[in-house]
Amino acid sequence: MLSLDFLALPLMAAATLVFVAVLGGIISSRIGFPFLLVFLLVGTLAGADGPGGIVFDDFSLSFWVGNIALAVILLDGGLRTEFSTFRTGLRPSLLLATLGVILSAGFTAVAGIWLLNLDWPLALLMGAIVGSTDAAVVFSLLKSSGLRLNERVAATLEIESGMNDPMAVFLTLTFISLTLVMHDGSETMDWLDTLGNFATQFVVGGLLGAGAGYAIAALMNSLRSLLDSGSGILALLLMSAGIGVFGLTTWLEGSGFLAAYIFGVIVGNQGRKAVRQALSAMDGFAWLAQACMFLILGLLVTPNEIVADLVPALGIALFLMLVARPLSVWLCLLPFHFTAKEFAFIAWVGLRGAVPIVLAIFPLMAGVTGAEALFNAAFVVVVTSLLLQGSTLAWLARRMDLILPEKADSQNWRRVFGDFVLDGRITMEQVCGFYDLPLPEEPDQTLGHWLTSELRRPPIVGDKVSLGHAEIVVREIKGTDISLVGLKLPQH
Repeated sequence: MLSLDFLALPLMAAATLVFVAVLGGIISSRIGFPFLLVFLLVGTLAGADGPGGIVFDDFSLSFWVGNIALAVILLDGGLRTEFSTFRTGLRPSLLLATLGVILSAGFTAVAGIWLLNLDWPLALLMGAIVGSTDAAVVFSLLKSSGLRLNERVAATLEIESGMNDPMAVFLTLTFISLTLVMHDGSETMDWLDTLGNFATQFVVGGLLGAGAGYAIAALMNSLRSLLDSGSGILALLLMSAGIGVFGLTTWLEGSGFLAAYIFGVIVGNQGRKAVRQALSAMDGFAWLAQACMFLILGLLVTPNEIVADLVPALGIALFLMLVARPLSVWLCLLPFHFTAKEFAFIAWVGLRGAVPIVLAIFPLMAGVTGAEALFNAAFVVVVTSLLLQGSTLAWLARRMDLILPEKADSQNWRRVFGDFVLDGRITMEQVCGFYDLPLPEEPDQTLGHWLTSELRRPPIVGDKVSLGHAEIVVREIKGTDISLVGLKLPQH
């Protein structure tokens, strides 16, 4: 009789792992424990050194699953990103996603030389592996936390995490080549060719992602009447198209991650009515992708091998969170006039997730000497980041007063926006004369224009400027103009 154990046993094991991880994540999230960390830990406990005893060392399969999962997660995040968020978040996000990753990798490399005794090519490789924020973690934590962050912070974090993977991949591949050259001395680095590859990744990824996005959005809009039958079918159509764009772009040596994110942004905005009904099903696909990715990456880890370098790896993680990331964020965001609290929060939410572990597989597959130490260090960095940063995200946002209240919460709404509502088109002369406030140099300018000039950045709802004994708060924006303003006067 034909035995089907080869099918039943792996399927039962996989289903059990997913079920236990999801159930544990639901329970743990109630006490503020990061949902995704549960998946990673369940995979580790099921591995060779854990109670599960599953021996799994297929790095090629893990690499394949990790890339596909990241493409799905970036696609889902792009579908939910509205064009309006780029008004305030695009320029700072682009700088963080490029220069910020380079700076973070460089600063972290210094800690790698100091704490892990790595030579400088390996240290730079380690910095590149852990240098970018993780889209999967940022998207899921911001969504699951239920926080309504102010637009500038939310847009900057979302766009940065969606666009910084290409830079991290490029740096990782570059430093792998540099490490191999320095260690065997058989070749020399062609830096001009390296820069050309960098440009190719961004140009090809951006063009293919945008072009495919407009094409699929047009197709969905033309088929909208036929797509009303089910959100699951529509989500499957979107996911297959997104993965196809990722694969095609990667094959043409572009950045598949960038293409998947831009594809999602274009489709989500140009085909908004058709996409909206598929978002709940896409959310399920994204969670499934994250579950599979974190479970498999957890299975790869051998805790006994981590113990020897645990203390130095923890030092790398803390240096990255407390020095490298904050310093990189400060240098990149300095020209954009973010507040000190916004600086601090964006620096702290430099969350590391599956991306560093996936990138750490690159040097293992390339046969880099010392790659195992980099993989173990990346795992420690991810666990530490999820545990410390992920679990304190909501608390810090409230502490920094970066959360906007809902209109139904009248007490907090009045606390933030004040008791008086003013039209943004009235002149400063009228406002100052009525409320006995000091006149600015141009008293005939409108209240909205004065606020924008004082802020020296694109205004968002919740922005505040002091004027004499009063506080002026942006209450509503239409297009790029401030339409309504709140006025807060001191309580006597």
